[in-house]
Parts: sequence; C-alpha cells; structure tokens
Amino acid sequence: MARFTLPRDLYFGHGTLAELKNIKGKKAIIVVGGSSMKKNGFLDKAEGYLKEAGLQVKLFEGVEPDPSVETVLRGAEMMRQFNPDWIVAIGGGSPIDAAKAMWIFYEHPEAKFEEVAKPFNIPPLRNKARFIAIPSTSGTATEVTAFSVITDYKTQIKYPLADFEITPDIAIVDPELAYTMPQKLTAHTGMDALTHAIEAYTASNRSDISDPLALKAIIMVKDNLVNSYSGNKTARDNMHIAQCLAGMAFSNALLGIVHSMAHKSGAVFHIPHGCLNAIYLPYVIDYNKRICAYRYADIARFIGLKGKTDLELTDSLREFINKMNKQLNIPSTLKEYGILEEDFLHNVDRISKNAVLDACTGCSPRETKAEDFKKLFEAAYYGRKVNF
Repeated sequence: MARFTLPRDLYFGHGTLAELKNIKGKKAIIVVGGSSMKKNGFLDKAEGYLKEAGLQVKLFEGVEPDPSVETVLRGAEMMRQFNPDWIVAIGGGSPIDAAKAMWIFYEHPEAKFEEVAKPFNIPPLRNKARFIAIPSTSGTATEVTAFSVITDYKTQIKYPLADFEITPDIAIVDPELAYTMPQKLTAHTGMDALTHAIEAYTASNRSDISDPLALKAIIMVKDNLVNSYSGNKTARDNMHIAQCLAGMAFSNALLGIVHSMAHKSGAVFHIPHGCLNAIYLPYVIDYNKRICAYRYADIARFIGLKGKTDLELTDSLREFINKMNKQLNIPSTLKEYGILEEDFLHNVDRISKNAVLDACTGCSPRETKAEDFKKLFEAAYYGRKVNF
C-alpha cells in the first residue's frame, strides 16, 4: 500500500498571507528566525492578521540558521506555558523545521529526541495544536513536507526527522515573502529544490503520483532559477511554486544520498545545505547511473537536453547541473568552497559512516556503504571522476 500526504489546505499566490485573518482559534505562537521577517514587515503583518482573527499571539524569535536541539526544547517549553492551539512558523526552512520539532515536544514532553529522530517514529500530534507554515525562501518546501532537520551541535550531526505527523495542516505560499532573499540564498535554495525533485524522481519510493510533480518542478527550476537569481520577480514567483511542487514530490517519494551526504557534512564543514546539495548532485548522478540511468534520461528528455542513449542523456543532465552551478557562482568541489584538506581528511571517515545511517540513504536507488560514501566525498572534495 502506498500513501500520499499533503497539508489539508494550501494557499498560494500574492497576498495569501492575509488568509491568517480567517483562522479560528484562541491562541497562536509565531516561531520566526532572524530579523528578515521583522525588518520587511511580514512578522507584523502575520501577528496583526492573527489578532484580527481574535487570537492571542505570542512570539518565539531567534531560531538559528541550523536549528539546534536546545532551541527546540526552549520553544516547546514556551508552548507548554502559553498553551497555543495554533503554531505558526514563518521564514526560511529553519524556523519552520524548528517549530515542527517544538510541536512534538509541546504535545509529548516525555518524548526523547533520540527516539523521535528515528524515521516515522513520532507519536500522534494535533492533540493540542495545529500547524501553519509560511515559507520565505524558495527551496526547502518544508511547508508541505513530513520532514524537519535539527542539528545536534555536540555531535555535529544533522538529524532529519521524518513522519507524516509533522506535515503542516495549512501551507501559505505567498511569493512576496521570497522577494527579500539575497542572491546567494536564492541560488542555494533553488538548487536545493532541484535536488529534491531529481532525488524524488529516482527514489525507491517514487510513484505515478509523485513523478509528475517532480518533473514539473524540474522544468520550472530550469526555466526560472537563473533569472530568479538575477532578481526577476516573475521568475521568483515561479520558483516559489516550483520548490513547493518539489516538496510535495519528495515528502512522499522520499530522497537519496545527496541529502544523506549534505546532512552529515553540513554541520561539520559549516556549508549551507543547498550549496552542499548543488556540489554533491553531479557526483551522485554519476554514481547512481549504473542503476537508474533510464530515470535520469527521462528527466533529460523532459527538459529538452540532447542525447541518443540513456547514458548520454544522463551525462547531459549532469553537465546541465554543472553549468547551472557556474551561473549561480556555486563551487564545483568542497576544496573550491574553501574546506582545508586537513579538515576534510580528519572528518571524512566519520561523516561517511554517519551518512550510512541517515534516513535518506535507504531510499537511494543504489545501495551505498561507508566505503562508497568515502569515495563520493573524496570525489566531491578533489573533483575526481566517479567511475565506481
């Protein structure tokens, strides 16, 4: 039996933030990150709309770019004191991911992080509150997914929490919030969205329902990301929808080892998640093509790339991604990014072993062991050809 789960309601388009005026409830807590949402007036708008709906509102501010276990537990404690019936997360993927995890410990204070970090092991939610997600970046799509990524800074590991319980009840996809993204963030989040869609299309849990969403997202990224990076507003509108479609696909089809590698190396090397995905994706395509070149070829044909055979089309897809990375000023290797060889060699064995345990590894089309991850990390550090 297969399952496909999305938020019950998804509001999209300009001005949809105002839908908060129609929320029925008593109390809402807004979870937000840094100063961007406040500086650009969106936090005040969200708070004002909720108050207009008759709700008492409390803020939890300052979620860091890679939300920590400690931040999650602090937020859950505030929720237990305030007792909201709505949790509203606004901003990039980080505050939304943090709020999802806070939701778990708000409703289940007895839960242990190491237990909920196991895939599909989150206890039932919606006993106390429902969840609204409002993204300001065009990449993570956490507003429509069953995922949340939380960082344990003590172990330097990012844990992807995975369970349909944390799929938001309402997603508000208003592209006006994405106009505030700086250029580098636009590049990184856009490549994150592309990676989501490509991995969803090749994941072992893909389906006839997730495939069209993934393909539509890929062609929209192809047609809009570079222009969005240059500041074109129409392209930014389109990217905000594209990343949402990619999220719908991967939340149900799941992901692969590009994300396993990014999760386990991001906290160690302090590289943004979307940037790591962009670096690793071409190497993983070369690694996976022995198993699923026909799937990569499908993508290449759909977006109009050239090639006569599945392998030629797969190579065209890899080169298309390399070209896009160059257009977005994303480095092609970890070394080019600036990671010192000494630091890489000191950590490569550890991150390779941890990547095997990542929740995304089991959905990869090709079985990948620690020694394979090490070779992939080395290829992505030195720029070596993947031929194993």
